[in-house]
Amino acid sequence: MTEYFLQYIWQHRLYLVGCNLTDDGERVEVLQPGQQNTDAGPDFLDARVRIGDTLWAGCVEVHMQSSDWERHGHHTDPAYNNVILHVVYQHDTDIYNERRQKIPVMELHFDERYLDSYKRLANSKDNIACRKDLRKLDDFTMSSWMDRLAIERLEQKAEAIMQVYIAMENDWEETFYQRLARNFGFSLNALPFESVAKSLPLKTLLKHKDSLMQIEALLFGQAGMLEEEQITDEYFVELKKEYQFLQKKYNLTPIDSFLWKFLRLRPVNFPTLRISQFANLIYRHEHLFSQIIRAENITSLEKLFNINASQYWETRYVFGKESPKCNKQLGKLSIRTLIINTVVPFLFVYGKARGMDDFCTRAISFLDDLPAEKNNTLEQWDDFGIKNTDAFISQALLQLNNEYCQPRRCLSCAIGNRIIRNSQ
Repeated sequence: MTEYFLQYIWQHRLYLVGCNLTDDGERVEVLQPGQQNTDAGPDFLDARVRIGDTLWAGCVEVHMQSSDWERHGHHTDPAYNNVILHVVYQHDTDIYNERRQKIPVMELHFDERYLDSYKRLANSKDNIACRKDLRKLDDFTMSSWMDRLAIERLEQKAEAIMQVYIAMENDWEETFYQRLARNFGFSLNALPFESVAKSLPLKTLLKHKDSLMQIEALLFGQAGMLEEEQITDEYFVELKKEYQFLQKKYNLTPIDSFLWKFLRLRPVNFPTLRISQFANLIYRHEHLFSQIIRAENITSLEKLFNINASQYWETRYVFGKESPKCNKQLGKLSIRTLIINTVVPFLFVYGKARGMDDFCTRAISFLDDLPAEKNNTLEQWDDFGIKNTDAFISQALLQLNNEYCQPRRCLSCAIGNRIIRNSQ
């Protein structure tokens, strides 16, 4: 039993109505349980309850025991003076607000089968607590919840983008450049790639838009990858010489090279190749963000990202060490990952910020048009009858796993809600 569970029972009116009495024996009629408050203060705001013959409007606080009121310091906090009802599992003492006014207390009574279902989910050892119940759910519940989850994930990404946008003084191009750089590092090298972009503004790179050599020198130099003394490759030496000049010109400080991860990466995903591919993308598309927001379909987006690493890398994966010749093109799977994690949320947030719904609609349609993502987290859902049919569903399932299943937020999940409510 948790306070969170009691809040769930109160919010969804799953209590036994005939047992709603205050500690003084007055009947309680709940007209509006209130809006759950996720910030500081009482648990529910704008509630409306009739106690006896009197209609009250205000806040509701929920605790396991009424003595928790003083344990939490509410009796000296004026923020709780507007509480009209204290809802508890067990009433063990009278309570008073900061004005020394007595607060009515109501014990919450409910069918114990709700609690049994909640405990079964909360204490499950499975990655997906409700896996045995998933096939019993109706299609409407699953479909509507998948829609909400995918949008919720987009909104989270949009919020992260807006924070960068504000920090960049409302510069969409610079914001896109930084987020794209982060996602070019994919999971393992996202942070060092982002650090390079933060240390090297796009405006600086574009001053050298006509020279791929200088763009690469700046990026590899800021990545801390041009400090090796033993490498004598002509290309490496030229990059290093170019960077040393530009570093002094722009007063640049490189990041630490040890931040980059190569271990457990396939060579084609080494950060050396990603940096070169990123440099080629900047070199080929001066106003990349403008081209992105004009793209009408997935094909046009994929063409924008259809890039290779520089010629030097055809026979190398790291500086100074030759390997069999191979075209180091950015793969289709990587391109689609960049579209999902960078382009789609940018179109979504750009549309919201500018009040242009067509951009938001296009972002969602791109997810519908892209094939389903594949990883271990997503594959487990197939075994339980949830079909991962496209990138929209993939994003929904990732949100479900990360924000609800792993932290066991079953009470906030539409699936968990349905299972608990059907437990009677």
